[in-house]
Amino acid sequence: MSVAGAVTVANIYYPQPLLEAIARSLDISENSAGLIASAAQIGYAIGILLIVPLADVARVRRLTTALLTATSVALLVAAAAPNLLTLTVATLAVSTATVVPQVITPVAAAMAGPQRSGQVVGLISLGLTLGSTLSRTVSGTISDAAGNWRAAYLVAAALTAALVLVLPRCMPERLHREGNRMPYHRLLASLPGLLAAHREVRLAAFLGATVLAAYNAFWAILSFHIAGAPFHRGAGFVGLFSLFTLPVALMSAYAGRLNDRYGPTAVNAWALACIGAAFASFGLFGHSMVALVIGSNFLTLGTSASQIANQARIFVLGGETAARLNTIFMLSSFAGGAIGSLAAASAYEVHGWTGMVLTGTGFTALTAVALVWGLVRRAGPVADSP
Repeated sequence: MSVAGAVTVANIYYPQPLLEAIARSLDISENSAGLIASAAQIGYAIGILLIVPLADVARVRRLTTALLTATSVALLVAAAAPNLLTLTVATLAVSTATVVPQVITPVAAAMAGPQRSGQVVGLISLGLTLGSTLSRTVSGTISDAAGNWRAAYLVAAALTAALVLVLPRCMPERLHREGNRMPYHRLLASLPGLLAAHREVRLAAFLGATVLAAYNAFWAILSFHIAGAPFHRGAGFVGLFSLFTLPVALMSAYAGRLNDRYGPTAVNAWALACIGAAFASFGLFGHSMVALVIGSNFLTLGTSASQIANQARIFVLGGETAARLNTIFMLSSFAGGAIGSLAAASAYEVHGWTGMVLTGTGFTALTAVALVWGLVRRAGPVADSP
């Protein structure tokens, strides 16, 4: 399941290093090629909202097979795309259907049981980290070796199609033993009610949003920062930061074991300390490349550990709503990440690097306030009061 998560999540990030080659091949502007990257993010959000909740009621094996098949076909269409419109629509379809990782995660947690759910979520998250981190390197290498950007899409289609033969066999027929026959429209309509009913879900959703906002604030501005003095580095150098943070990202999987042993609040506090250390490094030594690398490692470690703890927090509530709870968490995190990117861009335009640091620190402070507030409120009932 972890390997499948890595292969499928990579489909979202494959286009990013290929945009210049795509623009040249299709004779379009770089701005127009940027629509492809935007389509990937929009499609993923649509898939999380409209498809992931189905795991609570559908036959999981059939759902997974259908998603993998649709993703493979869409990747083949993208590989053969004659123009920007076709490629953009195909990318939208790929990212909408490639929400398999968000179906896998609650299934794996349910199979592991509450005593090992954190460890298993950590392993799945490790696969997602590897897939998202290495996907850009893999697609760029394949494109360079083949001399054609379309080759990367063909390889991605083959890898995704191969999962059809393996992944469904690793999964139960249904996420829940007793099938839930709730109609689709009621399934989606239940999301706000679930958010209102579970205090721990609201806390996890808010923590996910603020942490990813701080994370994206840094990565959205990094390329602009190192392009200027004293670094004068090109855009390609930014990609190396993903590799710089890979060893620490692998360590974050251990957060799942810590969660099972000490609970999500302790892991959240540890993650918050890492994120705070990162922004302290950025603020005090922002013109040192060594400090940026060290800070980015602390930030990656804290963000990954926080997400693992928050998903484990909501899967304990699981039951017949695990997939929908994951939908709420992922949508909240996705929205927080988008807000963080926009806020950091606005702050950077006015106040430069200091503006980014203050923006990230502000979101980190909100995380700390929410975590403390959650500790105060935990004296009351956990899942029955709005």
